Amino acid sequence: MKCQKCKAREANTHVKKVVNGEYTELMLCSECAHVMGYDNVFDFDVPDMFGGLLQSFFAGALPARSGASRCPECSSTFGDITNNGKVGCAKCYEAFFEELLPSIKRIHGNTSHCGKVSASGDFIEEKKAQNTENEIEDLKTQLQKAIEEQNFELAATLRDKIKEKEAENNE
Repeated sequence: MKCQKCKAREANTHVKKVVNGEYTELMLCSECAHVMGYDNVFDFDVPDMFGGLLQSFFAGALPARSGASRCPECSSTFGDITNNGKVGCAKCYEAFFEELLPSIKRIHGNTSHCGKVSASGDFIEEKKAQNTENEIEDLKTQLQKAIEEQNFELAATLRDKIKEKEAENNE
């Protein structure tokens, strides 16, 4: 699209204005945008902006780490992570697990992966077994609660479900 002001150069700046309730849009080339004062409207570095945002987000939530320990893989420090707003590598999650855990939980609402998984057969079988174990633990918790509430019919049903799940898991 050509610049709407000079009609000669290619437009690369999109300007939207609302003045006294009247909405206007302009497509300008960089020279015309500069002349009209629309250059460098967003003169910031996106990683710096988000790094600062995450740094302020982490500020009150992350415990100070004693000593200057580093990730064994990429040599990042915990200070590097809070300053940049991102981890250096996958091993950083293990190296700084205790420090990152509260923030991960607050940001994602959970500390274990709940989304899609790869199609790798071994991984899927492992995940199914883990899910079954989690279901069994949940059922045992419900069973204990039913016994405490003296709801023995529900307790018997839950006991049977637990036995069934344990048998499936052992196959």
